Formats: sequence, structure tokens, C-alpha cells
Amino acid sequence: MTTDSREIARQLLARTGYSTVQVDASAEVTPAVPRAVPPTGAAPVGRGLLDHPDIVATVAQFDGVDQMFAGLNLPNPLYLPHDGTSGATIRQLDRDMINFGCFNYLGLSADKRVAEASKAAIDEYGTSVSASRIVSGQIPLYAQFESRIAATYDVDDAVITTSGYLTNAAAVGYLLGQGDLAICDALVHSSIVSGTEWAGCRRVTFRHNDPAALEAILKMSRASFGRALVILESHYSMDGDVALLPQLIDVARKYDCAVMIDEAHSFGVLGERGHGIRELYGLPGDAVDVWMGTMSKALGSVGGFLAGSRELIRAFKYSAPGLSMFATAPAPASIAAALAALDIIDAEPERVARLRDNASYAFAQCQSLGFRTGLAEGTPILPIIVGDTQKAVMAGVGLLHSGINANSITYPSVPLGEERLRFFVSSEHTREQIDTALTTLAAILS
Repeated sequence: MTTDSREIARQLLARTGYSTVQVDASAEVTPAVPRAVPPTGAAPVGRGLLDHPDIVATVAQFDGVDQMFAGLNLPNPLYLPHDGTSGATIRQLDRDMINFGCFNYLGLSADKRVAEASKAAIDEYGTSVSASRIVSGQIPLYAQFESRIAATYDVDDAVITTSGYLTNAAAVGYLLGQGDLAICDALVHSSIVSGTEWAGCRRVTFRHNDPAALEAILKMSRASFGRALVILESHYSMDGDVALLPQLIDVARKYDCAVMIDEAHSFGVLGERGHGIRELYGLPGDAVDVWMGTMSKALGSVGGFLAGSRELIRAFKYSAPGLSMFATAPAPASIAAALAALDIIDAEPERVARLRDNASYAFAQCQSLGFRTGLAEGTPILPIIVGDTQKAVMAGVGLLHSGINANSITYPSVPLGEERLRFFVSSEHTREQIDTALTTLAAILS
């Protein structure tokens, strides 16, 4: 770390009042919920939107963040724009930086073949189909992609959507209602939490990735509810660990529960060919009732998908609000890009192998440097836990100043005491880039 970088870090710590006292995070954590920030102080009394306590608290907090960085003559890393594509490098602040802040796992968002497919779809269908699919918005591209996804999961059918967040929230909101039970891993994504709130069902959480904890909850509460849905992630986005899916499925079936799994960060990543957690464990397609995934990670596009039985997908297509019903169909360019990315993944398995090798290498380097990596297992999601909000932000700014982009993750995205830097490793990173980033971070934290 240069003298200049160290002085910037010291100034930032002084401005934020950083203390070396850490929060005790040894107890079981409570998952973050999708509200902005906890209100602070007495909320103004009123009925308008701008005196809503969450709005008041959020504006005050982030106005303060803006002022802090402006006072230090430093760029605010939040909403920091970049030029060009988001690959192993990224151009920010008028310089090329090593990039570990984006989930472009296989480098496909910048692949020329993916871009050309996207441009061709615009030429053929325009920038939008300008309708929902059920009326005038259906084009052959959609069915082609859905067919490929269904075949990959060895299920009957699939449906595409415009957003990964909306996919989870709308699917859960449609499947469950009052009198039903959602049993969620403690670390599932906030989109799943939103879906349970939309549904009006009872939501309970079980200790992260613990089949015994799941069974204890179901043994105690399953009989009191109608439908029950166990909801998991396959590759956890903040921690980089992989679900113990076969064991969790066994428990769910024992208590007559359906299973839904979020493959946002595992499709294109896990498994020998990148076909996700089903391939990793060698599971049949019907082992899970609802397979959910996104196009925004390994597929280098944007949107979501659901795969499952003919009856389930038909119901999603014809009556689930926000999926196909009451929603404009995805942009043709996005689906064409994702379809081209699927072709490349299947034709070039060396990409997934390279990703796996880079992830293992980065994890091993973290161990040798003495970093605290929490639940990480050597997958492309690599958390480096520092345990304090200000320290995480300081480290992120120090990296940025050193020409490296990695994300500082703080509450409410992770529990208090678990603040971290999160690195997304890709197939396109070099060993030199990995070494440079990790040794620079070690110097910043020393």
C-alpha cells in the first residue's frame, strides 16, 4: 500500500469514527430483510411520502456519505459510473482497473458472438415487442430459450421473465397464500423474503444450510399449515457456499413440502458443464419443484426464468401476475444474448473449467494470506470478512484508489459484524490479477 493510499485510509477512518471494537457475530445470524435502513431517532409526524421515516433516515444517511467523500476529495464508490464493458478489467475514474465487482462469471457479457446475436434480434424484432406475451408479445426466441432451459433441467417446460428479483418474488407470491408456510434458509435473497410478504403466508427461517434445523422446524410446525414450500439458494451470493441440496430435499419430502431453489449464481457456474446444482449432484429434474435462475450472471444478459412441470409453468404463464401476465415481455435482445451464451457454454466447457480453477486458486491465496473467508468453499464468490462497516468501506476505497474494483458489503445486505469485501472471480481473470488484488488488500488491512 502506498503512503498516499494509507493516508487516505487513515483520513476515512477518522471521518467515520472507526473503532476497533467489533460486534460479536458468533451467535446465529438474523437474515437481512428488504427494507432500506433502520429508522434512527424520532420520525416526523405526517402523512406525506417525504416524511416517511425510512425515507428520512435513508436520505440523511447517504447525504452524509456524499459529504464525507466530498470532504476527503474522494469518489463515492456507490453508483460510481464506468465506461466500456464489465470484464476482468473495467474503466472507472479515467483509468483501467482490475475488476472483481461484477458477476460476469464467464466473460460472456462482452463476448462478440453474444453481442452480435443481441444486435440481430434488434434488427429483426426491434428493441421491444411492446406487449405482454399472452396477447401480441410472443416471438420464436422466447420459446427457443425456454425449451433449452427445460432440457437443461430435464423438466417439461420453462418461462422467462424480465427480472431475477421479480421472478422470485412473483413466483413465491403466486404459489403461497394465507394458511401456507414458507420455510426459508436463513440466508436466502431478499427477493424471496419479498415474495413471502406478497403471499401473506407464514415465513420461518432455519439455520443456514442445516438439514437437522430444517427438520426440527418442520416436525414442530408443518401440520399447522396447508401448502409448504422449502426455499433455498444453490450458491449463496454473499458467502459462496453451496446448498446441501440432496439432504435438504430428503427432509422436505419427508414432511410433504415442495422445494424451490434459486440458481441465480450457480447456473453457468456449478457442475462440470456449468449446468448448475442439479448437474453437480446428479439429481433428476423432478427432485426440485421449482427451478429458478437468472440471465444476468453467467449468461451475460438480463432477466430471469422458472423451470418445472408442464402444469406449473402453464399456470405461471397464464395466471401469475408479474411473470407473463400484466408485464411486458423481455426485450428480444436480452433473450437472444442469453440464448447465444447458452450455446457458448455448451460448446466451450473449458470456460467453466477455467472459472473453477481461478476460483480455487483465489481461495487458496486467501488462506495463505490469513483472510477470514467465512463459509466460502472455493467457488467464484469469495467473501473476505472484516467485521466492521467502516473498515469494509475503507478497504473498498483503498482498493479503488489502488486500481482495483471490489465491493464493500455492509448491513443490511449482511448481518452486523459480518461486513466484508466480496470478490467475484471470473474465467477471464489472470493469476497475476488475482495476486495483485489480494496482496493489495492485505496491505490495506495491515
